[in-house]
Amino acid sequence: MLALVLWGCQIKAEAGPKPDNPRGSPAAGRADLQSEHAEDDAEGMDGKSWSVTLAFAGDIHFEGRVAGLLDNRDATLGPMSAALRSADVAVVNLESALTSGGSPVPKELETPSRRYWFRSPPSALALLARSGVDAVSLANNHGADYGAAGLRDSLRAARSSPAAVIGVGRDSDQAFRPYQTSVDGVEVAVLAADASPLESNASIWDVGRGGPGLAAARDDTRLLAAVRAANAYSDVVAVYLHWGVENQRCPTPQQRKLAQRLADAGADVVVGTHAHVLLGAGMLDDAYVSYGLGNFLWYHGSQPETGVLRLQIVDGEVVRDEWVPGQIRPSGGPPRPLTGAAPRDAIREWRSLRGCTDLAPGPGERTASEGTDAGDKRASAYTSSIERISTALGRRMTGSSHDPASCPVKLADLRLLTMRYMGFDRQPHIGQMVVHRRHARDIVDVFRELYDKRFPIRRMQLIDAYSGDDNRSMAADNTSAYNCRTVAGTSTFSDHAYGAAVDINPVENPYVTADGVVPSAGRKFVDVDRSPDADPARGVIVADDVVVRAFKRIGWKWGGAWNDPDYQHFYAP
Repeated sequence: MLALVLWGCQIKAEAGPKPDNPRGSPAAGRADLQSEHAEDDAEGMDGKSWSVTLAFAGDIHFEGRVAGLLDNRDATLGPMSAALRSADVAVVNLESALTSGGSPVPKELETPSRRYWFRSPPSALALLARSGVDAVSLANNHGADYGAAGLRDSLRAARSSPAAVIGVGRDSDQAFRPYQTSVDGVEVAVLAADASPLESNASIWDVGRGGPGLAAARDDTRLLAAVRAANAYSDVVAVYLHWGVENQRCPTPQQRKLAQRLADAGADVVVGTHAHVLLGAGMLDDAYVSYGLGNFLWYHGSQPETGVLRLQIVDGEVVRDEWVPGQIRPSGGPPRPLTGAAPRDAIREWRSLRGCTDLAPGPGERTASEGTDAGDKRASAYTSSIERISTALGRRMTGSSHDPASCPVKLADLRLLTMRYMGFDRQPHIGQMVVHRRHARDIVDVFRELYDKRFPIRRMQLIDAYSGDDNRSMAADNTSAYNCRTVAGTSTFSDHAYGAAVDINPVENPYVTADGVVPSAGRKFVDVDRSPDADPARGVIVADDVVVRAFKRIGWKWGGAWNDPDYQHFYAP
């Protein structure tokens, strides 16, 4: 991790801006760029290996008490600016129009209670540049808050800005034009687009030929074309998206589809924000995807977890991902780096968010977890840990899977298990679940046996990734444990509310009652043979198999033996 020993620093310029000239600019025209770099392409890199480091942070604006930063000509984003400044290229999302004029525009497609209008003066760009930011995306649900007049002000500010502005333009060509820079001869292109729900039918939110407007990717045709064009003349192509659902920690099907299409079009990196909370990250084929970076500089700290994502790319391959965690104070303001053991816990929790993304482990996780066996995942030994519920995790659980006022178990009596499991892809993964402390060691031993026998598990993610919604978790085929909920249709607490139950592969092992099958995707597994001698499909639990025997060994019972069988369910009697 970066040695961010700047915890106690005042909010002031810690160093000058990155050297050079500026570092780059939105490309003046793709054809011109291709011509401009043709000679470089012909000469190539003389066969030399190359490396660049990209850094990304999430949502920023200058509302409320944060606006006071702009009164200080030396102000920056605070001590975590070091994680941005030390990268070759750093990118953030500014949730704001760059204007002091214009009027708030109607947002007729938004729920009235959720309508906000944000704007910042052009001096915000200077502050971001002093913090090490090279490119600023305005392609979000606040970039056009002050209408066409505000957008024209933003474009004027961009022309003299020390940081490039992307995702907005006088026409479609300019809005989808990437920030282009050369790092020691390595060409880097960064594009930005908004794929969040549309605010209004006005063209400013989805730029047309009449312009001005924001680059929108609800129809991804123009964005994909821009990525393909950038890929033709760039060594590294990154896409910064505004997407997802607010406060939801798992990507939507639309996000996954768009990430795949961007990767297929040639994007090396796809990152995004908008949900105000952190989402998972990892590899999608050869592309690195981060579904959510959370807030970074914000006017409140209701969602305090934040950080900087740093990616090292060597010879076109992402070889290292590094999460530099931070925290926003309850009153808001610049994020603070974590100290002591807190960074380790925060990194582990951030990596655990990958469980509901269908992404492969990032290179940093593979290196850290596989050690000398990194080249042969099949040889990876089982690993696990048992930890108390951290303050950050307790905040995630409260109101999601845990209610301190009514739940029968206190957070202090629960334990976080981090365990290696074998996925359906026949590769090892790292997952997490929460159980009661008295069962922690036994459950770790059960999953050791399942791993050793290569029993496949689809995913292992805390139920809080699904906002405590058991139906959503089951539909995602998520293996989980603690959830302070009642038995469906009753007021009686479930075994899960006591941290004394585990559900495994709910789709392959559904709950079958006279009223139906839960989850619905499990219907095709209702009639499979679950007798002791059966030869089931992968992930299906049958009588007296390795799963049933492992839980029986610790004294737990199987719901598959009930009159209304719950094949996924194991519990302490």
